Order: sequence, then C-alpha cells, then structure tokens
Amino acid sequence: MAVGVLMPKVGITVESCVITKWYKKEGDAVKQGDVLFAYETDKASVEEEAKVDGTLIKIFAGEGDDVPCLTNVAVIGKEGEDYSEFAPKNEEEEETPEEPAKAEEKAEEKVEAPVVEVKRAEGEMIKISPRARSLAAKLGVDPALVAGTGPYGRIVSEDIEAAAKSGKVFTKAALGEAGAANATGTGIGGRVTVGDLANGATAESGVAEPEYVDEPLSNVRKVIARSMTTSLSTMAQLTNNTSFDATALINYRKLLKTKGEALGVNGITISDIIIYAVSRTLKNHRSLNAHLLDDKMRFFNGVHIGIACDTDRGLLVPTLFNADKMSLLEISKKSKEIIADTKAGKVSPDLLHGASFTVSNLGTMGIESFTPVINPPQTGILGLCATVERVRTVDGQITTYPAMGLSLTYDHRAVDGAPASLFLKELCTNLENIDLLLAK
Repeated sequence: MAVGVLMPKVGITVESCVITKWYKKEGDAVKQGDVLFAYETDKASVEEEAKVDGTLIKIFAGEGDDVPCLTNVAVIGKEGEDYSEFAPKNEEEEETPEEPAKAEEKAEEKVEAPVVEVKRAEGEMIKISPRARSLAAKLGVDPALVAGTGPYGRIVSEDIEAAAKSGKVFTKAALGEAGAANATGTGIGGRVTVGDLANGATAESGVAEPEYVDEPLSNVRKVIARSMTTSLSTMAQLTNNTSFDATALINYRKLLKTKGEALGVNGITISDIIIYAVSRTLKNHRSLNAHLLDDKMRFFNGVHIGIACDTDRGLLVPTLFNADKMSLLEISKKSKEIIADTKAGKVSPDLLHGASFTVSNLGTMGIESFTPVINPPQTGILGLCATVERVRTVDGQITTYPAMGLSLTYDHRAVDGAPASLFLKELCTNLENIDLLLAK
C-alpha cells in the first residue's frame, strides 16, 4: 500500500520549508530510516527519513521548492502502484505540447550563428578593406577573428557586420589584445573588456576563467538579510560601550578549571558566567527585558536569553528560556546543548524564537568593541568583547588589570540612554564581584 511522504511540521511557527537536497530519486528502493531529503526551515536545516520500506515511486517537489508543511512531497509504495490520491492539489498539470509550427518558429528564434574564429600564422597580414576596418573599430569586432569572404580572402564590411551579430565584440582597449579568442565578455552588451582578457584563459587549457561566480542566497541567508534590514530601518538604535575589571571573573574561571571537575562543575566558560550575570541583572531593568510591539511594550517576567551562534548556514540565535531560574551549571549545560544542535542544524525551530534579550560574543575573535544589531522586536542586545590589559593608578602606584569590553545596543524608542547606562553599570559591578553575585 502506497504511503505519502509529508513535509514535516517541525515547529508551531513554521508554515513551510524549502527542500535543499534529494538523496533518493524516483524508482529507488528505500528502507525505513533511510534519509530521503534535506530541507530548511527559516533558520534550521533538517533531514527527513523514510518511515516505511518500499520504492520511491513519485516525487512531487524538487530541490529549491518551498513546500507548505504537511503537504505530500513524495510517495513510497510498490513499483507501478497508483499514487494519484497523494498528489498535492496545487500540483501543476504538465504543459500541453506546442503545435509543431509554433515549436519550429521558436526553435528558429533561438538559433544563433556560431562565433567566427580564424587561426592565422604568426605575422600573417590581415587583408581587410578600409571601410571594413573602420566598421570593425566602430562595432568592436577584432578582424583577427573574422574570416574574409571578399576576393583573395579579403575581409569586407559584410563580414564585419556578420561577425558583430554572431561573434565576440570588444571594447576599444581590448581590441587586438592576446587571449581575445577565448575570453568571455562581461562588459556592456557582452563586450570583452581588458579585465576579461587579464583574468581570462588559463595557460594549460586555454579555457576562459569567469571573472566572478553568482550563487543564489540560501533560505537562511534571506531570512537573516530581511531581519537585519528590518532591524536597522525600523529602530532608533544606539550603542553604549564600557569595560570592567575582569580580574575576579578570570580568577573564578581558573578555579573552575582546576577544581571544577572534582566537584562536577567543569566545562563552565566565561560566556556562561556572563549570561548568568546578565539574567540576574536584567530583572532590575525591565525595559531591556522586553519587546516593543507597535504601540505597546511587552515586559517579560522570565529572562529568555538569545545566544548568537555562528553556523555554516549563517547567524542563528537559539533561546535559553528562563535563564534567570537556572543555576550557573544548568546555564552552562543547556547553552552548550542548544548551541551544538544549532550548529548541527538539529535545533527545534521553536527555540529560534521568543528571546527577550540577546548576547553576542565576538571577544574570542579579538574584537575590542563593536555594534551588535538588535533582533526585533527585542529592545536590546549585549556584545561581549575581548579582554585587554589596561593601566591605572592606585594609591600612587601604576598597575595593570584585565579589562573586558561590553557593547550594549538598545532601541532608543523604548529605552533612554540613562536606563541603558544604569544596566551596564550594574552588570559591570556584578561581574567584578561575581563571587558575591553567585552567593545570592
């Protein structure tokens, strides 16, 4: 009995998915557990496995198709079995064959004359009439590539006109240059430019190497582009930069590394500690633990931290829900779990929404200050920066200390500069006294 293969509903917020790759083709035998195809939600990449044994007798959606969830994309059954009942209602009928006469007309329209290329011996003089030479310069045709049809093989104006219609044309600067025959034109009207000649044919094959390669944006990249554009074009974003003395933070991290394993609290990172401090500090700054929704503010009772992750598919932000109710160890374990799933493309789409505030860490890359972009409708995002040695004077003595930078971007429509600065000030105090914060 035939069984339909549905596009899964992988999250309550996901309405459709894009098929990125088919691993099986029509007619292939499949077993339960075989990967049939890969697909993308708006932010995650997932693989779908066969639920039954059989033959993949029909595929309804191809790679690149955006398919509504719970719609049949294929059918598994016995070879030759009827599958019509599984066909999506919106599946387009096959195109009606064109009338022979119209098909011939279209074929004639698409026929193009071949490029005219002539190989001449080195030093051989090109025979061309003065009129044809003038016309060649005007039309951008290289006479060296034109076969003459005039007396004794002379190139006449008709040859130049024919070459301009069917062969390569050049800019004035590129005319007569080496590599002309194999160059691909990227200039106006397909003209071969000097740049095309410089970046053109390789010495080994003589085949022109393209100057650039166009690749379509992935579905994830399109979503990121829309989100960033919306963020910057609809918000009044402002960034405050500060730093704090990271001595206590670094010392606590060292303690965890040396003695944490024995006590079962190993693996806690600097980022985990800062997320812990952020989740506690935000409780006193509700305007930053909120969403701005048109003409109203939504203030959250719990703190849901979005963790910016760099993945092969682009920037994704899974959510650590209720971080303010977690211990430091719980934050460390849960954040590692969702980050790993996000990078592997296995994270639930429901975890890619709902954050009330976001943390982005570029400090591991040596960035000392940056402007993080808010993920709407959130009102703030905190950037973690690199730690640098700074100098200060204490009781007349010059000393150095590790200073870690923080960059807070906030939506000035919802948060004024003073409240944003007070949040940063309290966060710095908490991080400089992390031992005391953990005791609360």
